[in-house]
Amino acid sequence: MDFTALVQAMTPDTYEKLAEAVATGRWADGNRLSDAQREHSLQLVMAYQAQVLKSEQLFTIGADGQMIQKSKAELKKQFDTPSSIARFSHDDL
Repeated sequence: MDFTALVQAMTPDTYEKLAEAVATGRWADGNRLSDAQREHSLQLVMAYQAQVLKSEQLFTIGADGQMIQKSKAELKKQFDTPSSIARFSHDDL
Protein backbone atom coordinates (compact mmCIF):
# COMPACT_ATOMS: atom_id res chain seq x y z
CA MET A 1 0.00 0.00 0.00
CA ASP A 2 1.46 3.35 -0.96
CA PHE A 3 1.35 6.47 1.20
CA THR A 4 -1.56 8.14 -0.63
CA ALA A 5 -3.69 5.00 -0.43
CA LEU A 6 -2.86 4.72 3.28
CA VAL A 7 -4.02 8.30 3.89
CA GLN A 8 -7.22 7.77 1.89
CA ALA A 9 -7.97 4.56 3.84
CA MET A 10 -7.58 6.25 7.25
CA THR A 11 -10.76 6.66 9.27
CA PRO A 12 -11.59 9.94 11.02
CA ASP A 13 -11.15 8.15 14.36
CA THR A 14 -7.62 7.07 13.41
CA TYR A 15 -6.82 10.62 12.31
CA GLU A 16 -8.03 12.00 15.66
CA LYS A 17 -5.95 9.46 17.61
CA LEU A 18 -2.83 10.23 15.56
CA ALA A 19 -3.35 13.99 15.89
CA GLU A 20 -3.71 13.69 19.66
CA ALA A 21 -0.64 11.46 19.90
CA VAL A 22 1.43 13.97 17.91
CA ALA A 23 0.17 16.87 20.03
CA THR A 24 0.82 15.19 23.37
CA GLY A 25 3.79 12.98 22.48
CA ARG A 26 1.99 9.97 23.93
CA TRP A 27 -0.28 7.22 22.66
CA ALA A 28 -3.74 6.88 24.21
CA ASP A 29 -2.41 4.20 26.59
CA GLY A 30 0.20 6.63 27.96
CA ASN A 31 3.28 5.24 26.22
CA ARG A 32 5.62 7.83 24.73
CA LEU A 33 6.01 8.07 20.96
CA SER A 34 9.50 7.43 19.66
CA ASP A 35 11.01 10.14 17.47
CA ALA A 36 10.32 8.01 14.38
CA GLN A 37 6.70 7.37 15.42
CA ARG A 38 6.13 11.06 16.02
CA GLU A 39 7.65 12.00 12.67
CA HIS A 40 5.62 9.43 10.72
CA SER A 41 2.41 10.22 12.60
CA LEU A 42 2.85 13.93 11.91
CA GLN A 43 3.30 13.23 8.20
CA LEU A 44 0.09 11.18 8.19
CA VAL A 45 -1.84 13.88 10.07
CA MET A 46 -0.67 16.60 7.68
CA ALA A 47 -1.41 14.46 4.60
CA TYR A 48 -4.89 13.62 5.93
CA GLN A 49 -5.63 17.30 6.51
CA ALA A 50 -4.53 18.15 2.98
CA GLN A 51 -6.05 15.24 1.06
CA VAL A 52 -9.17 14.29 3.00
CA LEU A 53 -10.28 17.16 5.25
CA LYS A 54 -9.34 19.94 2.85
CA SER A 55 -9.60 22.14 5.91
CA GLU A 56 -9.53 25.92 5.93
CA GLN A 57 -9.00 25.97 9.69
CA LEU A 58 -6.07 28.03 10.96
CA PHE A 59 -2.74 26.19 11.25
CA THR A 60 -3.89 23.08 9.41
CA ILE A 61 -2.58 21.89 6.05
CA GLY A 62 -4.73 22.97 3.11
CA ALA A 63 -5.45 21.03 -0.07
CA ASP A 64 -2.50 22.78 -1.75
CA GLY A 65 -0.11 21.38 0.90
CA GLN A 66 0.51 24.79 2.50
CA MET A 67 -0.22 25.71 6.12
CA ILE A 68 -3.40 27.77 6.47
CA GLN A 69 -2.57 31.20 7.82
CA LYS A 70 -4.92 34.14 8.10
CA SER A 71 -4.40 37.84 8.61
CA LYS A 72 -5.72 39.65 11.67
CA ALA A 73 -8.46 41.19 9.51
CA GLU A 74 -9.58 37.75 8.27
CA LEU A 75 -9.64 36.36 11.81
CA LYS A 76 -11.53 39.38 13.12
CA LYS A 77 -14.11 39.02 10.35
CA GLN A 78 -14.44 35.29 11.08
CA PHE A 79 -15.00 35.79 14.80
CA ASP A 80 -17.07 38.98 14.62
CA THR A 81 -19.93 37.36 12.74
CA PRO A 82 -23.00 37.04 14.97
CA SER A 83 -23.60 33.44 13.95
CA SER A 84 -20.23 32.26 15.27
CA ILE A 85 -20.71 33.52 18.83
CA ALA A 86 -23.44 32.41 21.19
CA ARG A 87 -25.07 35.34 22.96
CA PHE A 88 -26.93 34.92 26.23
CA SER A 89 -28.78 37.32 28.41
CA HIS A 90 -28.29 37.30 32.15
CA ASP A 91 -31.58 35.42 32.71
CA ASP A 92 -30.52 32.62 30.33
CA LEU A 93 -27.66 31.60 32.58
